[in-house]
Amino acid sequence: MDAVFRAEGIVGGYQNVVVVQGVTVNLGVQEIVALVGPNGSGKSTFLKSVCGLAHLFEGHVYLDGKEITGLTPEGKTSLGIQYVPQVDNTFPDLRVRENLEMGAYLERDKETIRRMMTHVFDTFPVLEERKEQFASTLSGGERQMLAIGRALMANPRILFLDEPTAALAPKTVAELFRQILQVREAGVSILLVEQHARKALEMAERGYVLVAGKSVMEGTGAEILANEDLKKVFLGQR
Repeated sequence: MDAVFRAEGIVGGYQNVVVVQGVTVNLGVQEIVALVGPNGSGKSTFLKSVCGLAHLFEGHVYLDGKEITGLTPEGKTSLGIQYVPQVDNTFPDLRVRENLEMGAYLERDKETIRRMMTHVFDTFPVLEERKEQFASTLSGGERQMLAIGRALMANPRILFLDEPTAALAPKTVAELFRQILQVREAGVSILLVEQHARKALEMAERGYVLVAGKSVMEGTGAEILANEDLKKVFLGQR
């Protein structure tokens, strides 16, 4: 597999505290890769480190084989990499439509913005129904859809999703996973940090398991789910 995105030997954390220790992740074209593991294993810190939102002590980041390690978060965004955080990912005092428009702030062509918004509404129909509501009035699941929709307004090639289904009801989780598959089918490569490990690995082409900041296994979702030790100890499954 040719990697469109590669994060190699990532050592990341906050201030002088190392959380992620030498993790390498590859992401192919139009591929979903799941990053799973117990709470506190460094999954979210990994995403933030490669995006420039946490401290990168060591490691290299590549897009299409070209190193982009030193770029600012804004520079990586301009290359088509979008990061959707778990919390504080919408503007609560803006309407749904205005939140989406904020996602296209680099785009000047009104027709392009209209086309991207139509794509978002096709993917998340409830957002069109709620487009004049303030984001603060949305349910938790709808806010996550809005956060992903706003990222899609930038027409990304790569989407980093950080715990998108945290604290959501099972029915909403299933719907959001279905919509994430739709995003992939539209041509976006997705690196997914997810607490619902089994569901994420069943959906993903490949996965990585992080424990205490280190990668302890990688493989297809089926291979990881078939490993009894990982299911019991690392994924919290029985």
